[in-house]
Amino acid sequence: MRIGLTGGIATGKSTVAAMLRALGAVVIDADAVARRLQEPGAPGWRAVWEAFGWWVLDAHGRLQRKKLGRLVFSDPRARQRLDAVMHPLIRQALWTSVAEAEKGTPLPVVVDLPLLFEVGWESWFDQVWVVTASPEVQRARLMARDGLSCHQALARIAAQWPQEEKRRRASRVFENDGDLTALRNEVEAAWRELAGTGGGSRF
Repeated sequence: MRIGLTGGIATGKSTVAAMLRALGAVVIDADAVARRLQEPGAPGWRAVWEAFGWWVLDAHGRLQRKKLGRLVFSDPRARQRLDAVMHPLIRQALWTSVAEAEKGTPLPVVVDLPLLFEVGWESWFDQVWVVTASPEVQRARLMARDGLSCHQALARIAAQWPQEEKRRRASRVFENDGDLTALRNEVEAAWRELAGTGGGSRF
């Protein structure tokens, strides 16, 4: 059984992923996979600099992720270009990781995938769990976490699907406006219910 874990930026998806790991779940982090693909010499690193030029690299040949992020969140065409070169690589690497994980555990495998709906990959999963937060909390967290202005934070939020649409498509929704005890209880209950079934039907 495969669980897709997703949610808007700064809603607390990583917090839920950490809670699931603590409960014994195998969680595959798509962002970590993407970062590995973008290490110097890796396929994603080469694909990005070929698409954008040498200016995206620092003096040591590493991708300047923040600089690239500022570009793609302000220019939809640049974002499309980045997605076009990275998504096929991420897709292949993720599914290799999932296949390896499934060999080592009888429990559901969780894939932490921020843009699950945006890239159209929900059919890969038996269930999709969505983490949400109020717009005010989401914006404040993003500004504090990444040092962004209100305008920059809103631009990043707007680049993703509305939370309401993600809620509508979710198998399960976790509201995360700051009560970690309540959130942990919900996550534990969901995981124990799922892990006890040993599987489920595919979409």
